Amino acid sequence: MKGFLDIAGTILLIQGVGGLINTVLGWWGWAHGLLLVNRLPFLEGYEVFACIALGVLGFALLAAGDSMKKKEAS
Repeated sequence: MKGFLDIAGTILLIQGVGGLINTVLGWWGWAHGLLLVNRLPFLEGYEVFACIALGVLGFALLAAGDSMKKKEAS
């Protein structure tokens, strides 16, 4: 379970940060099709907020995975 949380958290964190950088600064034009927020048409106009939510969710999953690791160690 910890491995799944780590992988999912990392992917969501990368999607959130990458999408935020691409939306605000427009640096990653080549990654436009790889970002989740650009693939979902109902998020059009709300990309920044969706990227922030993805980043926060990814961070929360990583924290939950780390919490499980600490619980197993004790």
